[in-house]
Amino acid sequence: MISNQILQNTIDGLKGITRINLCVLDMEGQILASTEKEPESYGSEVSAFIASPADSQVVHGYQFFKVFDENQLEYILLAKGASDDVYMVGKLAAFQLSSLLTAYKERFDKDNFIKNLLLDNLLLVDIYNRAKKLHITTEVRRVVFIIESSRERVNTALDLIRNFCGSKTKDFITAVDEKNVIVVKELAPNEGYEEMFKVARSMKDVVVLEDEDIHVALGTIVGEIKEVSRSYKEARMALDVGRIFFAERDIIAYSSLGIGRLIYQLPIPLCKMFIREIFDGRSPDDFDEETLTTINKFFENSLNVSETSRQLYIHRNTLVYRLDKLQKSTGLDLRVFEDAITFKIALMVVKYMKYMETLDY
Repeated sequence: MISNQILQNTIDGLKGITRINLCVLDMEGQILASTEKEPESYGSEVSAFIASPADSQVVHGYQFFKVFDENQLEYILLAKGASDDVYMVGKLAAFQLSSLLTAYKERFDKDNFIKNLLLDNLLLVDIYNRAKKLHITTEVRRVVFIIESSRERVNTALDLIRNFCGSKTKDFITAVDEKNVIVVKELAPNEGYEEMFKVARSMKDVVVLEDEDIHVALGTIVGEIKEVSRSYKEARMALDVGRIFFAERDIIAYSSLGIGRLIYQLPIPLCKMFIREIFDGRSPDDFDEETLTTINKFFENSLNVSETSRQLYIHRNTLVYRLDKLQKSTGLDLRVFEDAITFKIALMVVKYMKYMETLDY
């Protein structure tokens, strides 16, 4: 159903062109939109008109028209005046409203299709049959974006993203909850991940408000309509994994998650067993702030002792002493690549476990 605001904007525009007052009523004769400030009530006349076989008639100086959605009567349109010119304007306005109903119905059908496609609620044969009926190309490159807000304002964000994408776009824009806008974007032949990162940045800039935390995630580029749900699941995972391991990033792609996406899928009992074996019952949280800072900076500098000591403003021998001390307490020498990998994974596993604990509360 078209919103009353859309109806009002439509007849206001028509009046601006034709200078003829128009009014739209529902099946009970209630006024939904009017170009007159104080329109008269025509409840009984509307009921009689609906019951009659006529598509139009003149009543009390107004021309009445029926507006259909296919074969279903949806609105009654009134055009003020009894002349032939008013009749022509009324017929044009009724046609315009009928066309709007068709367009909004098609958009609603497409929106439902995309939501069911994303959530894996369709059989494979239904995907292609419904896509054909809705004139949606099945074999074209697409990618799914999720724009997540820290506030519940999805309707505003939807409008902003639709304006950003434009009215002639082949992209699909929808939402499945109050905080996330989903964009299924169709790619041009020469577009890839680099261009999609730029699009993600532009989307974020369009919807962000002051003091609002906006994150944009994207899945992998897929080539068929049936694979869109996979791209959506990947974007959803990118949001979750990003929160755990890449909190500083506001735009993240599934393809850039690295080992984080593997750890994210590990069962918690297995994680606990791994930490127990590596640290002999201890946890990286037990290390003091100085040790943790040293470890993180050492990893940031790709295990380079000289560069790490320079950035920490300490003597090289002081850093070596700290690494030796860590080796004695854990049995892991971070200067050895294999031990460094083990320690890095352990730190990520602990982060993942902490995150999962917050979800349990």
